[in-house]
Amino acid sequence: MKTRITLILACCLPVLSRAQAITLDAILNETLEKNPAIQQAKAGLEQAAGRRLVFRSIVWPSVTVDVPAGVQGGHRAGQNTIQPFALARGSITQLLFAAAIPPSLRRGDVELLIAQQQLNVAVVEQLHSARLAFYSALYQRDLLSLGAKQQQRLDENVASQKDRYEAGLIDRGAFTSATVQARELDSQSETGRRAYGEARLRLAKATGLDPSSKASLPEPEGDLQFAPVVVDVNSETAAALRHRTDLQLARLMVQSANEDQRIIEAGYYPSVSGTVSGYYIPVLGIHREGSTSRTQDYSSEIQETAAYTWRVIDNGQVAGAAMKQRKAREINEITCRKLEASVGRDLLRIRNDLEAIEAQHKSFAAAVGAAEQDTVTVRQNLGGGLASELEYRLAESNFFKTQSGLVGGTYQYNVALAEWDRVTGRYFQFSDDTGQKVH
Repeated sequence: MKTRITLILACCLPVLSRAQAITLDAILNETLEKNPAIQQAKAGLEQAAGRRLVFRSIVWPSVTVDVPAGVQGGHRAGQNTIQPFALARGSITQLLFAAAIPPSLRRGDVELLIAQQQLNVAVVEQLHSARLAFYSALYQRDLLSLGAKQQQRLDENVASQKDRYEAGLIDRGAFTSATVQARELDSQSETGRRAYGEARLRLAKATGLDPSSKASLPEPEGDLQFAPVVVDVNSETAAALRHRTDLQLARLMVQSANEDQRIIEAGYYPSVSGTVSGYYIPVLGIHREGSTSRTQDYSSEIQETAAYTWRVIDNGQVAGAAMKQRKAREINEITCRKLEASVGRDLLRIRNDLEAIEAQHKSFAAAVGAAEQDTVTVRQNLGGGLASELEYRLAESNFFKTQSGLVGGTYQYNVALAEWDRVTGRYFQFSDDTGQKVH
């Protein structure tokens, strides 16, 4: 079976101007470049790099240096009564063994991957929202155009009926009925303009434009196209399970919760650290308090020590924290399994929607021609006095309904295809190398 392959992201990033007509590709690129949610996710990625350093700091040595200085009094033969002194003292402490080291290193790497995938998820969500807003703007624009054409025909009918009334060919009731019929569309036209303006506003928000300036709201360029496709649910389900960014993120959340649990449980095990300390005295003759001879004076020296610590009585501190983290990990696992299980169901639902919309679209496409011909016939009969205003009103209403139904079917089909791309993960082709940085 043929599978629909769509490449959503383009490379060029055009700059919007005021009231500029913009295509779908340009909308997606502007969203990728300027959308506030995506920008925030990029900042979160930089923050995660700092947290990675925090997790990895456990394996680095701790170095301290201080320099005490002062003066000492007293008198010995051949020495001054008051003598200044200074010394340099430092120590290096290195954790030699701890059960928390391996999970801490892994947790730091996972933290960065989580931020990368959060950025990917934000990209997918915002691109999808921008695409739907673009389709909605096209749909509302087409409805507005259909309404304007119908309004024009009804206004022409009012003018024609007015001429016939003034010529004495019809009574005032027919002229009044035509006028009322034309004016009924005024409120619908206003509603359509508001809906179109709201769709353009959503486009502006998605692309990071200032929505307060109506002149800067983008105008959608292009038309809604109906292009039936054949989809393969089984193969697309397997691909989505591998590449969907939200699934990758859910799995990383499970992995991070597992590493957090291991770090907490490391408190059950002993740790060994080594320390090298010493001090350096640049001069001789610095006396210890209470010393009576030069052999008891300070001198430079280095000492090596090792420390072994083991929590013998827990008092519930480690056990309680580990239990709490275990529950968090289990919740993440359940959420991940639910997301994975929903992929096949969602794709099957969308495929059924595509088939139903396609059948409905064919029905409306067949009905539009007949409704248009019926409208032309009734309009001609109305001019010859063989049809009433009510018949003309019903014919126009049926024609508009079939036209709007055809446009609505095209819009719904494009929305379903956009949802298919979202569920299958085509907005962002996730790399199998999860360590690769996202730009």
